[in-house]
Amino acid sequence: MNKTSEMQLLQWDALWINVNLATMSESREGYGEIVDGAIAVSDSRIVWLGKCSELPAPPEACAKIFYNGEGQWLTPGLIDCHTHLVYGGNRAKEFEMRLQGASYKDIASAGGGIRSTVAATRKATEDELVSSASARLQSLLKEGVTTVEIKSGYGLQLSTELTMLRAAKKLAQLHPVDIKTTFLGAHALPDEYSTRRDDYIALVCDKMIPLVAQERLADAVDVFCETIGFTVDETQRVFKAAAEHGLAVKLHADQLADSGGAMVAANNQALSADHIEYSSLASIEAMAQHGTVAVILPGAFYFLREKQSPPIKLLREHKVPIAIATDSNPGSSPTTSLLLVMNMACTFFHLTPEEVLAGVTRNAAKALGVGEDRGTLELGKRADFALWSIQEPAELCYWIGENHCSAVVKDGNPTNCI
Repeated sequence: MNKTSEMQLLQWDALWINVNLATMSESREGYGEIVDGAIAVSDSRIVWLGKCSELPAPPEACAKIFYNGEGQWLTPGLIDCHTHLVYGGNRAKEFEMRLQGASYKDIASAGGGIRSTVAATRKATEDELVSSASARLQSLLKEGVTTVEIKSGYGLQLSTELTMLRAAKKLAQLHPVDIKTTFLGAHALPDEYSTRRDDYIALVCDKMIPLVAQERLADAVDVFCETIGFTVDETQRVFKAAAEHGLAVKLHADQLADSGGAMVAANNQALSADHIEYSSLASIEAMAQHGTVAVILPGAFYFLREKQSPPIKLLREHKVPIAIATDSNPGSSPTTSLLLVMNMACTFFHLTPEEVLAGVTRNAAKALGVGEDRGTLELGKRADFALWSIQEPAELCYWIGENHCSAVVKDGNPTNCI
């Protein structure tokens, strides 16, 4: 039997031809380019990729259906590995107050800050949270995003935290996207526990985490470990409870000061330490040793007018994987554009476009613990990718406010989100 006859018997589900592949594989240099390439899918997985000239038979003989990319670039589906997409209300009024000179204390005294989002989220129904988050999620999907992490943390009570996580899970049933959920009960101290810190941490550890784990509502546990958040010792308690219930950990760390958060994250084999503007050399070395990914959040840096940049040079020197995410949230990063944040990562932090694309594909996958499954175009990996009407990959970081995504493929199936 010749190769053509064999392929007719063993057809792929789908094939994309005449595309330039940015595989982002670490086994290749640069973007891992395959110019004039093709990629094939069966059973939601990548089963072949290479140059069009290397196809074993004509496209119509290779696959049940084939698509002509007409010279576009094809990348892995983008991954937004740090968001707070599910919440009630917004904080636009506070933004206006800050522009008029109000301080954080002034805003907090007026009932603003995280308390306003907590109040609005507690009032919202699950359906209302799903509806408002769906609109935000749709913006990400139109930019080639196929996997999104969503944190809780605006409930700060058992019932609302569970409602947030259920809403996040429901989004994956309504949209062509994979949702990874993170329990962030230790986001802030709720008003009703303002004089009972220890009692609230006990609630998080002894009641919230066990129930979240029992209902399989979260893939990981996060803590806001900061001078205005939770201490290193409190973080350790939460991480211990997470480990006892088989949940991975992540951490908001060292955004406002070097509180030792990144070190705690690394020493607990956290998937990621996020923000890390003030992380020390010792913390970066620990992250490198334990495989903890650095998640950089340019949107919050921009919106809060921060001055301290993350230690990019140290991260490079110690080969710590750098991921990029929107940190989409109502208080400090009200953006639903990963492409905009990619541009910010270049302009603010001097990352290269290649580093940034790696940061929203393979390194973002590592930050969610799914690097073996997605984040690069390689055999056996999930067939999540995006097509772009661009001439070169650097354009994904170059354009400001312009989306060149022409198609999104989730699990090998073109979606209708464009």
